[in-house]
Amino acid sequence: MFRLPRRAVLGSALATPFVQRARAEDATLTLAAYSGIFEDNYRATVVEPFMKATGIKVVYYPAGSSAQTLGLLRAQKAAPQLDVVLFDVSVAKGATDDGLLEDISDLAVMKDLLPMAFTKGVAGAAGTFDNYVMLYAPDKVRPAPTSWKDFWNPKFKDRIAITAPPDIVGISFTLMANKAWGGGDYRKSVETGLAKIAEMAPNVLSWAPAPDPYTFIIQGQADLAVGWNARGQIYSASSGGKLAVAIPTEGSLFQINNMCLVKGAKNPGPAKRFIEYALGAEAQKAFTERMFYAPVNAKAQISAEALARTAATPERMANMLDIDWLEIARIRDGMAEQWRRRILTKR
Repeated sequence: MFRLPRRAVLGSALATPFVQRARAEDATLTLAAYSGIFEDNYRATVVEPFMKATGIKVVYYPAGSSAQTLGLLRAQKAAPQLDVVLFDVSVAKGATDDGLLEDISDLAVMKDLLPMAFTKGVAGAAGTFDNYVMLYAPDKVRPAPTSWKDFWNPKFKDRIAITAPPDIVGISFTLMANKAWGGGDYRKSVETGLAKIAEMAPNVLSWAPAPDPYTFIIQGQADLAVGWNARGQIYSASSGGKLAVAIPTEGSLFQINNMCLVKGAKNPGPAKRFIEYALGAEAQKAFTERMFYAPVNAKAQISAEALARTAATPERMANMLDIDWLEIARIRDGMAEQWRRRILTKR
């Protein structure tokens, strides 16, 4: 269970090796991470403070997806141009298996991370935890939704937007439907979830909301949707009350992005210093309080207000679905095929 210590364990930022001023010969690194709203907030809370503290320049390569980052790593294997990458843990497993990532388990910061930051057989460690949420229009959905089962309420016919598999959003909806309706261990079967989604399928407005489910809610095209907490919280704050976020009583699940050092990186020294900083308590606190990802560092002292907007409270953590994303990668194609045969044909 995620527990925050009572008092911060803080020291002078300049006292730690990874934030000492850089020498001229090791003053640059290249980071590949997500683009858009993630980039804007990650630059402000992690990248820019790191550069200011160390003198190391971070070249931010905005990747559209984890698959794109993996493609770059494979294409550049003989002469890597990236030093640090942040991408989905299941994709990081593929990169690990391909010999594209370095072992960084000896970095000092690793001892401060939560146990779920580490996935067996995957290089690096979690850099972010985001949780799955319901999105809703507060002026249309009253009272606020509290259960995943609210998607089956007939009053929302043609007012639901859910991105279908193989997108991770649709995969996650299957897992949460399976849990909410008593389906048991997803490793054995998600039949209950699939059957219930097939039952509600005729009520769904779109299985491919474009550009995304958040916009569908904000523009009034849908009343209920699903997505990720970090983006949901940011868009909610800027939507003028048109979008709100709910974490249902049945719980949620975490999506994990691993931060990794590229094998053969041109700038391994600065890269390791950046990883130490980015996974450290100070940077994790800043990013959580800016974008509402759950912190990966157990020493991060998050404000009560920000913590309440994540799934990292003790009560919510106790109800999270423990997901093995490597197992999901194994069954993902079969799940998507069942959607194509039994669900998408009903709309």
